[in-house]
Amino acid sequence: MSLANDAPRFRAGVILALFVMVAAPALLVIYQSVLDAPFFDDNVRFSLDAFRFVLTDPEFYRALWTTTLYAFGMVVVAVPLGGLLAFLITRTDLKGRTWLEPLVLVPMFLSSIVLAFGYTVSVGPSGFVTIAFKSLFGAAPWSIYTLPGIILIGGLSHVPTVYLYVASAMRRLPSDLEEAARTAGAGIWRVSLDVTLPMVLPALVFSAALNLLLGFETFGIPLVLGDPNGILVLTTYIYKVNTIFGAPTYQVMAAVTVFLILITLPLVFIQRRLLRHARRFAAVGGKGARTNLLRLGSTGQAVALGLIGLWLLVSVFFPVGGIVLRAFVENWGEGVRLTEQLTLANFKAVFEIPSLSRGILNTILLAGVGGAIAVAFYLLVGLAGHRNRGRSGTLLDYSVLIPRALPGLIVGLTFFWLFLFVPFLIPLRATLISLLIAYIIVGLSYGLRIIQSTLLQVAPELEESARITGASVYRSWRDVVIPLVRPGLAGAWAMIMSSCSCANTPPASI
Repeated sequence: MSLANDAPRFRAGVILALFVMVAAPALLVIYQSVLDAPFFDDNVRFSLDAFRFVLTDPEFYRALWTTTLYAFGMVVVAVPLGGLLAFLITRTDLKGRTWLEPLVLVPMFLSSIVLAFGYTVSVGPSGFVTIAFKSLFGAAPWSIYTLPGIILIGGLSHVPTVYLYVASAMRRLPSDLEEAARTAGAGIWRVSLDVTLPMVLPALVFSAALNLLLGFETFGIPLVLGDPNGILVLTTYIYKVNTIFGAPTYQVMAAVTVFLILITLPLVFIQRRLLRHARRFAAVGGKGARTNLLRLGSTGQAVALGLIGLWLLVSVFFPVGGIVLRAFVENWGEGVRLTEQLTLANFKAVFEIPSLSRGILNTILLAGVGGAIAVAFYLLVGLAGHRNRGRSGTLLDYSVLIPRALPGLIVGLTFFWLFLFVPFLIPLRATLISLLIAYIIVGLSYGLRIIQSTLLQVAPELEESARITGASVYRSWRDVVIPLVRPGLAGAWAMIMSSCSCANTPPASI
């Protein structure tokens, strides 16, 4: 049998294997939701009491409404800013863009709880920025413990996610259309809105869908900043349900998660409708077009650097400054002289506690080596679904976002159950392999979507030319497609590294 005939089987096999990996935790959650006790309880019975409780609880609807506002507000903040940053850094001659990019990505490598705590130390009621502002102007006009404040912080913290998606797609775009628009008299900002951004629509759509889903399953920022004022979202609702009953109510937690899974279905449908004519987004063809940077001019440079500087101040300096300050002091707040509170005891504790040192080493291994393994797997899946308009391609699209719909707490519990009760997985439970498998599944929507968005930009003519000269499907992928999507692979690796280094729910539970 020829390699060409093997390709459909390869595609179907990879996608089916992925679906099984994704479906296992999702089906376990659905099964748990229709029981009256933990599924491993000897006296467990089928029951819809969990759904009955959720659907008659006013707090659930309050949490659902707040979560919806938070999710859409986060997208409104993150997507335009992330797209604009990607355009300025990758498509223009912005000064200092080589050192600005690492700074832009800093919030990705901080867990949401740590990030929220950093904002509390810097711009909270007793934060050092708030205190300095009060001393100059008498009062601070902001509050991070309100829903608008939480939405703004959540949106700003996810700008790097959008940036990675869009920047990975923009790096390989030819400059022909942009230069034609500039020749016709269009300004730099008009070129970005009317020419560049539409060419990377798949990346924008993927990042918007992902951020919307992240908004629904977010936990750390609403917990730290919203809980003091009673602001409730679905994930904190799940967290608080346990305190109501005094014991883990897995069936209620699972029932709420089922609603989150259902939210993904219309998201994927809308996404597929927007990208149904994928060929028009192919920008990397066989003509070898040049990629020239657009000139901003002195005024454009000033405006661009000012916008980026303001974003870095709010999104990087404030939270990171708060974290660094708290690391070096014993106490902080209004009336406290920070120079009298300086200490290195916090750093000594890190090296004196073996579990912390071991945790740092494991995190580095998972983020670096595990991230590379995950990207290799996502590349296989991406190639299997590349230009696949059959049922397996549809199945892939609907599978990708399901793991991201599961809140971190539920993901951790589900994988803990799988490695505890599935016989062939039991030996892996106490190893890093179990964490790697969990992170590969959880990070699927991150890494695979970046690779898919860059794959959509590769014109079919390149693969067709390789096939005409006698190359097999696999040879055309290896020699033509993969070299062209290297920016997407790098972006996916950065995303998975950040996910492994700052997300702590799966390991905490497993």
